[in-house]
Amino acid sequence: MRERGAVAPVVLPGDVPGALVLGHDALREFLAHPDVAKDARHFTALAEGRIPPGWPLRTFATVRGMTTADGEDHRRLRSLVSRAFTVRRVEALRPRVERIVDELLDGVAGQAAAGDVVELRARFALPLPMRVICELFGVDEEFRDRLHHLSSQVVSTGTTPQEALAANQEMVRVLAQVAAVRAEKPGDDLTSALIAAREEGGDRLGQEELIGTLILFVVAGHETTLNLITNAVRALCGHRDQLALVRADDATWADVVEETLRWDSPVSYFPFRYPTRDLTVDGTVIPRGTPVLAGYSGAGRDPAAHGPDADRFDVTRPGRGRHLSLGHGAHYCLGAPLARMEATVALERLFSRFPDLDLAVPDAELPAHAGFVGNSVRRLPVRPGPEARER
Repeated sequence: MRERGAVAPVVLPGDVPGALVLGHDALREFLAHPDVAKDARHFTALAEGRIPPGWPLRTFATVRGMTTADGEDHRRLRSLVSRAFTVRRVEALRPRVERIVDELLDGVAGQAAAGDVVELRARFALPLPMRVICELFGVDEEFRDRLHHLSSQVVSTGTTPQEALAANQEMVRVLAQVAAVRAEKPGDDLTSALIAAREEGGDRLGQEELIGTLILFVVAGHETTLNLITNAVRALCGHRDQLALVRADDATWADVVEETLRWDSPVSYFPFRYPTRDLTVDGTVIPRGTPVLAGYSGAGRDPAAHGPDADRFDVTRPGRGRHLSLGHGAHYCLGAPLARMEATVALERLFSRFPDLDLAVPDAELPAHAGFVGNSVRRLPVRPGPEARER
């Protein structure tokens, strides 16, 4: 598609016409363009009542929070949580992340000692970011499994209208329970802080905005990191020469994370942005009000940006971090420092403890996500092999 042009017309579920920007330079321009909005009031088909309540992608468009806000409203919502995701605050979380990783790897080791194949996505890649984000937001353990199940349905693009509507409604109910618990028993967590937060003008964070913010961080805060860790393990197992470079200190685990973000982005096509006028991007006109997908996977392998070998996984690639997989412009991913730190710690400790870890089945046989938003596989069976003698 990218070879035919940096912008492509697409048909979204439900025969809704949209567009996709998948060339690196075009996407970078589009993401930061002043005439591109996130607020769904600019979504023409939605404003005209042509989008049904159970449309699978409706949550992406209508959830109240910073991902669907523009201008001053966006800055207000972002400022309420931005202090929790500074590089300094994230580094303060590192010891806790290391302890969680080691606990999870103890479980992997127990299964491996019995000679079993380990489902690494479920046993390691999922519980790490889920525990971290839930601890950060004060989500009690009783809610976590249900929230993961619901978030998987929310980000899916293959659910029926009835399933999508039910998942969204239950997600709101569960997170309202979380907020109610924190309102009654405030703690040292972000949900308690958001409930108590007041702007200088005295505006309280509204209930819809609070729930929308929780949806954003609970879903994006674990689904994307889950995919990032999963995709990085697959990449290293399939490219043992690249793993050897890291072990020889010719590359770093941070290099692995950045190359995975570029080469196999945890999010392929993120909904939505809307031109507020007819907008020409790389020679193609995108009509005002069109729902536009950000094509991170296509941009990540664009030869014009990453060279003729853009399809090759190379942890020594020059220009590390020159990708758009965490966004660009005002809506750049707020949780990027946390995702990078979690993935780096997870990969370093995983492969240090299990240096012979490998996939239990060929990568091509791993079942892919059916939806087009999240980009990963549904299972990651591995054979960890013997533990390293020294930990």
